[in-house]
Amino acid sequence: MARPDYYEILGVPRTATQEEIKRAFRQLARAHHPDVNQDPRADERFKLINEAYQVLGDAERRAQYDHGGVNGGTFAPFGGTPFDDIFDMFFGQSRAREGSQGPERGSDLRATLKITLEEAARGAEKPMTITREETCAACFGTGAEKGSAPEPCSACKGTGQVRYSRRTPFGQFAQIATCPHCHGTGRVVRRPCRECRGTGRALMQREITVEVPAGVDDGTRLRLHGEGEAGMRGGGRGDLYVDLSILPHAVFTREGHDLHCQISISMAQAALGAEIEVPTLDGPAPLTVPPGVQPGAVLALKARGMPGIHGGRGDLVVHTTVTIPEALTKEQVKLLAQFAKLRGEQIKPARRSLLEKMRAYLV
Repeated sequence: MARPDYYEILGVPRTATQEEIKRAFRQLARAHHPDVNQDPRADERFKLINEAYQVLGDAERRAQYDHGGVNGGTFAPFGGTPFDDIFDMFFGQSRAREGSQGPERGSDLRATLKITLEEAARGAEKPMTITREETCAACFGTGAEKGSAPEPCSACKGTGQVRYSRRTPFGQFAQIATCPHCHGTGRVVRRPCRECRGTGRALMQREITVEVPAGVDDGTRLRLHGEGEAGMRGGGRGDLYVDLSILPHAVFTREGHDLHCQISISMAQAALGAEIEVPTLDGPAPLTVPPGVQPGAVLALKARGMPGIHGGRGDLVVHTTVTIPEALTKEQVKLLAQFAKLRGEQIKPARRSLLEKMRAYLV
């Protein structure tokens, strides 16, 4: 049987470097692997590609092949270096990291902080108590009782990984998994710490200060770097995410950067116009009411609303109501009647009950 041309199978020239041969094999193996390529002939093609790489991928075997000393079909389908290449190709570098005993970052935490509208407008430093996993003060995070230390796992020899082999129609495959005895840490604790029960961490309450920037809105999320839970095996802390909740205000409601409030004025102020004081976040401020303003009219004070977190400021929107007096003196009634007469209004006095007449007589 004629000797196959392994260079032609891999699509490389005879002067190709070992790196070029390896790169060509990876590309072809990806394309023709039976788990990826559904072509019925992919299996045979894949075996031939692997056979070619087993020869050309090894410098000594390649030299023998170039001098006519190696025949095709003399190597097992997935032996030696090619198996490692295929494993890395389809599982990446994760096998080296799986079950790693290196540092592990702590978990992120989330909390809600309630603030007032004034604090949202001006900014504030707010104390906050959180419960989080801290490095155990008794064992300093080792999980071992004082006077002892974690020992290398005998099942995985301290690697944190165990290797299983299985045979398939394409050859023998090996699988690397997390060690079930040490859970990937590579170490076991014979005498667990009594304070943390061997976990290396313990729940503790901590008081932190949250810096609330001016102009935040309800639902704004702040990220506090390194204020989450402690890491494992020397890993860094997680982060704390704080969701801001603005409490309802007795006077103002908020719409975006604008604040809204309601102000009551008298009939005379509405008819004649006036300058009144209205509340703002910075204290009372003057507002001009134009003559003839109607109930429900909307007036505005520019730049007296909420500041923006990136600059600028909204308006204070004032919704007016007109207060109608419930009781009038005789003189007030007389003056209002004259006013109505001057305006040409016909006012028919409302009928009063006997009790109301007696009250008016007594007054």
